[in-house]
Amino acid sequence: MTTRIAVIGATGYTALELLKLLARHPDAEVVIATSRQEDKSYLQDVHPSLKNSFDLALTQLDVETIGSEVDFAFSCLPHAASASTVRGLMDQGVKVVDFSADYRLNDVAVYEKWYGVEHPDSERLGSVPYGLPELYRDEIREAKLVANPGCYPSSAILALTPLLQRNLISASDLIVNSMSGVSGAGRNTNPAFQYCESNESVKAYGVGTHRHAPEISQYCTAAAGENCEVLFTPHLVPMDRGIFTTCYALPNDGVSANDAMSVLRETYRDERFVRVVNHLVETKHVVNTNYCDIAVFESGQRLVVVSAIDNLIKGAAGAAVQNFNLMCGYDEATALL
Repeated sequence: MTTRIAVIGATGYTALELLKLLARHPDAEVVIATSRQEDKSYLQDVHPSLKNSFDLALTQLDVETIGSEVDFAFSCLPHAASASTVRGLMDQGVKVVDFSADYRLNDVAVYEKWYGVEHPDSERLGSVPYGLPELYRDEIREAKLVANPGCYPSSAILALTPLLQRNLISASDLIVNSMSGVSGAGRNTNPAFQYCESNESVKAYGVGTHRHAPEISQYCTAAAGENCEVLFTPHLVPMDRGIFTTCYALPNDGVSANDAMSVLRETYRDERFVRVVNHLVETKHVVNTNYCDIAVFESGQRLVVVSAIDNLIKGAAGAAVQNFNLMCGYDEATALL
């Protein structure tokens, strides 16, 4: 049976990738797409690449209308604004995948510290499954609301969780350095993300203040069973899309890179979209796909765990479609490469 869908906040890069995936999903019908851009009438006016895939008028956000016309919603709104909308949709029985950070963190005080706003739906925090199917599939399958992961955290958590769960690496002194293409900032008018500023240059940003840091620490702590503070530093690199993450960890009890690779292979042996590889991973091998590539190496006294994803697919829209498929009873890989 076809699932009727609303895409809320349909004008950004992530929404575009989501719509491309849904356009080829045999059981998905997008019936509502919302936008605050009053000068754009149709979805294909905002995203010309969708012409002939959709002929859908953009509408203003109206929770009651959405709740009466759809079975499922993808919320691509910013933090705080998303939770306010999601709360209304949940009250009307609509299943939701939320792209914002509003339901990723379990502690309302941590959320309000890092995001600087009062949470509009705080009573749900701690009870919403985290949308990494490779790690939380059973919870996602039964959920009415799923918190889609951040792009940087997806690359780090998939790489580190099996090693922390099996006590192969220390939960202390974890360093995560990530590099992202410019699309990670979304459709942004900030001059820092314009071509002349970002081309032919690499820079760190959000040092010690990036909002994905508590998200990575929270899920690494859950995997380790003890407090796990991660030193996370993101970098902007001059490419459109992709994330490359390098994790530096202290091995326990003489654990080797081969030991770590064996555990990763065992963990992800039956996973369609995680590939544990023997070579140096590259973003070009995962771009425009839902794959996450992972490898482990030794450097001095540390293990170096590297991973690569497409920030717009496995880091956002692809994971959302995986979650949608699980929540609606479809094959998890439907519409995904």
